[in-house]
Amino acid sequence: MTSVELAGALLERGDRPLGDYCPIDRAMQLLGHRTTMLLLREAFYGETRFDGFARRAGITEAVAAKRLKELVGDGLMERSPYQEPGQRTRHEYQLTEKGRALLPVLIALLRWGNEYVEPGKWSTLDLTHSTCGAEVSVEPRCANGHVVVEEELRVSSSRARRR
Repeated sequence: MTSVELAGALLERGDRPLGDYCPIDRAMQLLGHRTTMLLLREAFYGETRFDGFARRAGITEAVAAKRLKELVGDGLMERSPYQEPGQRTRHEYQLTEKGRALLPVLIALLRWGNEYVEPGKWSTLDLTHSTCGAEVSVEPRCANGHVVVEEELRVSSSRARRR
């Protein structure tokens, strides 16, 4: 069995849980609801209107309202007013830079779901580059451009950055 290499404080932690020290844990605290990911999917597919989010994600308006409020509060989406002629003011939702940075995560989930969740039972969604038609994928690379496989990945902790 292959695994990543732990270094530094991670190697010496024993069986203590990482909790909030782990960026995966923190990310899942923010994104861990299925409905959150469905709303983000719809935002990437171009939806901006509340009723569209609820309808296209297949969730109740109450759940959509709660999750959209959380996404705005966490800085992943921003809300702005709009008004159709003769109608009351409503709000639309757009991804922020922080939200758009999740695109590789959604691509990876889509690709993983196509390949590993009951393959052959469902049709797949294809991701291609609109300019050249090549398949789009997400793969780990180092800053020097090398593809990094699991057994070549080292995970270590560093000091917290001040904000």
